[in-house]
Amino acid sequence: MKDAVRRWAFRLGALALSAAFSLTPAAAQPKPERWVGAWASSQQIPEPRNALPEEDLNDATLRQVVRVSVGGSRIRIRLSNAFGTEPLTFSAVRVARPLTAGSPRIDAATDRAVTFNGRAEVTVPAGADYFSDPVTFVVRPLERIAVTVHLPRAPARQTSHPGSRTTSWTAHGRHVSAVDLPGANPVVHWYQLAGVDVPAQPRSAAIVTFGDSITDGFGVGPDRDERWPDFLAERLQADPRTRHLSVLNHGIGGNRLLKDELGPNGLARFDRDVLSQPGVRYLVVLIGVNDLGALTQRTTATPEDHARLVRDMIGGYGQLVARARAKGVKVIGATILPFMGTPVYTPTAANEADRQALNAWIRTPGAFDAVIDFDAVMRDPVRPERLRPDLDSGDHLHPSIAGYRLMAGAVPLSEFRP
Repeated sequence: MKDAVRRWAFRLGALALSAAFSLTPAAAQPKPERWVGAWASSQQIPEPRNALPEEDLNDATLRQVVRVSVGGSRIRIRLSNAFGTEPLTFSAVRVARPLTAGSPRIDAATDRAVTFNGRAEVTVPAGADYFSDPVTFVVRPLERIAVTVHLPRAPARQTSHPGSRTTSWTAHGRHVSAVDLPGANPVVHWYQLAGVDVPAQPRSAAIVTFGDSITDGFGVGPDRDERWPDFLAERLQADPRTRHLSVLNHGIGGNRLLKDELGPNGLARFDRDVLSQPGVRYLVVLIGVNDLGALTQRTTATPEDHARLVRDMIGGYGQLVARARAKGVKVIGATILPFMGTPVYTPTAANEADRQALNAWIRTPGAFDAVIDFDAVMRDPVRPERLRPDLDSGDHLHPSIAGYRLMAGAVPLSEFRP
């Protein structure tokens, strides 16, 4: 009898202790700070021609410049070892304002240390990204910042965004606070750097532009910021009703929706490049031209092959839409631009029929939450299977700078207003 009483007393005491913890006021718990992406890029394994020699990243300083689309009083940096096969150590990371575009020189008065859990050094596990601590560093919309890191040893496998359209520099030794890097090796790629965030304001939200080389900005000269998402960010900042919105460019040159080619396929990278982006609320999907062109690039395709590709791509789009909607992200579909006549793929009438079938589905009410008809804006009115000559970069696949500007102008900003 006494043992039974003791057991009941123990249980009552445990319940009382549990209740005491469960009744801790919510106000006592610190509210997590909300962040929004100000700049980001998609990560991949760089092709051999885009990878740095291993010796260039042993005991190396790497200085990289990015342009943020919104501003803030603080920033945090996201390093990436997403495709590394071993942990990667950064012995120091710093941020500063660059003095001029296309130069490694920085303003020494703006140089700030970046820490990770209060420490200057951080080791990022293989396959992971790593957020820094917040850094007091005032940044204005559309301003460039320089991120400088020191790598004691080269990554076992590089994680990169080859289509940076922006110059980076490597130099041997630890020179993270150096105002200049004389003799540094320039390279027009980004490495091991995935994002820059700022504290979110009450209405802050990010727009992710998800696509291939047309979104990545093929044909844009180094340090010029003339991709169509760049022009869109400038439009948003020029309108007081949309200045709270950032643009995160997640295009990868040569990327496909369904198969790995250059970078992981669209379905495989979607969670990391879209759903995991801080503050994402809107998504613009412009991907598929490489799937269409590659079907007949190296072999002959049957009518059944064409029909299967269209069916599978519609299914792939549906997956992106469902996954985004489940996270409360508005999904805007963009029609695929004409590409007849390009020597990259030498498309036939059957490829054009596939494009028309996909665009008809994209335009179907309910397939996406909204549609941007880039095809209607960019096609030649005389030969609608081709790009308009004055908007063609010359390869009949990628728009010119004027074309990128027109694409940004065709985006209805009303789709981003509550």
